[in-house]
Amino acid sequence: DFNQRFLQPGGFHRDLPACKRIWKTKTGKANFLVPEGFDTDPDIDVNGPDVFKLMTLRSNDQFNTTVYGYDDRLRGISGSRMVLLMNKDDMARLGLRDQDLVDVETHADDGVERRVQGLRVHSFKLPKGDVGGYYPELNKLIPLWHHEKTAHVPAAKSVPIRIQRSAAAATAA
Repeated sequence: DFNQRFLQPGGFHRDLPACKRIWKTKTGKANFLVPEGFDTDPDIDVNGPDVFKLMTLRSNDQFNTTVYGYDDRLRGISGSRMVLLMNKDDMARLGLRDQDLVDVETHADDGVERRVQGLRVHSFKLPKGDVGGYYPELNKLIPLWHHEKTAHVPAAKSVPIRIQRSAAAATAA
């Protein structure tokens, strides 16, 4: 009677076996897949002081790739999605300040240039070496071959990139 129940105001409880710790497996227990190792980027060399790991993310006013606005109240960003969130120590090491413009390029030696220009830097509490930016705006940086080996999901949470002061900002100064 699902078709009738889903119309109930407030929804309805769906009784899932896992909620009761009932596992419908051969062993009767939860089974987990263990990764072969902790090397997150075996297909791209991520070593070097100028290589950062980009994670793409959604804003609070976004559903999948549909963007409803340019303000992200969760991260204090307003007016644009062309931003790069960075650790303040990484910014200082590169000589960058909040609101500076940077260009970002994928760190891969496959002969394809993947570049996004004119991203505005914002200091954000992230681990050193990690940066964040919105998708779909930064999808261009993800090589099609850089994906999870079984499911082929794009590695959008671990894209090796290099950052440099924006060429457009340098010519304007």
